[in-house]
Amino acid sequence: MALTGSSILRKTLTMVLAGGIGERLYPLTLERTKPSVPFGGKYRIIDFALSNCLNSGLRKIYVLTQYKSDSLNRHLYEAWNIFNPELGEFIYSIPPQLKISNNWYQGTANAIRQNFNLIYDEDYEWIVLLSGDHIYKMDYLKMIQYHIETGAQLTISNMEMPKTVSDRFGCIEVDAEFRVQNFVEKPKSPPTIPGNPEMSFVNMGVYVFSRSVLKDVILQMEKEKLKNNDFGQDVIPYMIKNQYKVMAYQFFDENKKDQPYWIDVGTIDSYYAASMDLINVNPHFNMYDPDWMIRSGQQQFPPSKTVSHEGERVGRALNSIVCDGTVISGGLVERSIIGFNARINSYSYITDSIIFDNCNIGRRTRLRRCIIDKNVSVPEGTEIGFDNEIDKKRFTVSDTGIVIIPKNYKF
Repeated sequence: MALTGSSILRKTLTMVLAGGIGERLYPLTLERTKPSVPFGGKYRIIDFALSNCLNSGLRKIYVLTQYKSDSLNRHLYEAWNIFNPELGEFIYSIPPQLKISNNWYQGTANAIRQNFNLIYDEDYEWIVLLSGDHIYKMDYLKMIQYHIETGAQLTISNMEMPKTVSDRFGCIEVDAEFRVQNFVEKPKSPPTIPGNPEMSFVNMGVYVFSRSVLKDVILQMEKEKLKNNDFGQDVIPYMIKNQYKVMAYQFFDENKKDQPYWIDVGTIDSYYAASMDLINVNPHFNMYDPDWMIRSGQQQFPPSKTVSHEGERVGRALNSIVCDGTVISGGLVERSIIGFNARINSYSYITDSIIFDNCNIGRRTRLRRCIIDKNVSVPEGTEIGFDNEIDKKRFTVSDTGIVIIPKNYKF
């Protein structure tokens, strides 16, 4: 008899790996971990994985934190404290606690190893492991059902990607039954999909383990004195080599677009490109689907507004996302994302930029292709983004010329 969705969900534990440093997103990660970086005006990056959990019915969640976790912990408490422990629902932030050694988490698998007690103190059957720093929509229940139906011991979610760019990811080689034959991290020559030599399957960082197998494999590797810190580099290749049943699950996108959407906003340029896509007429990522809501913290600010004065002092926002509490007073905002409680003053001009919460943009300021982090007051008459050589003397400038001003920066 097939298990119902509710029966599966009651026996499933979700663990979200959210401890990454995010060095390539510096200085946005100067004071926060990568999953806590704001995205799309009102969200944090981790909100997308957690919203997937919510939409999939997963309500037993541990978030494994590590570096610079203050911002993330606060966000989890304020935005995600919605579960009812009396019904067996929870979301808890779990920092390293040196349970088995004097080390912090040494990798994805080691983070799970250090928290075996959370998995094996309760009667779970399946463990869903997620990365907390990707943007996508996915129904994890469908993947768990596939895992059960195929009799897999580990299931890896994958998506098709052109071979020419797949060398930046972990790549999966499968047979005709989608059983994984090989798994290689960032190969120089990625394996291709059977019958499609131009495409490869890449690892999305979403795993379903049968609980008993997860523990047995990691402890067996310890017994054999094998390195077992990372799933992609250590554990998964070991399981394939030793004939465990590892299956590939082809990503079923809930984004309702022609092309599947999954992105790792791991660099400033990829973060900027993904953000700017949101303001397109027909963005690749749909945030406005009532059937797949994305949750975040709802700050109690008044509605945003524009204020116009005489002559050229006309407050306008064109093709932009503007969050609550923001006042555009006589300034022009084009193709930009403005966070909560910002102030755009008279005669200022902002284009192709991302402004985080609580920023004040002074009169006659001109900003182009900028990312300005929280709590920054830009003085009157400032120009940023029009001369990269000048900007590099004060700020971080990305490979494509995006200027980043860090949180709490003082001019």
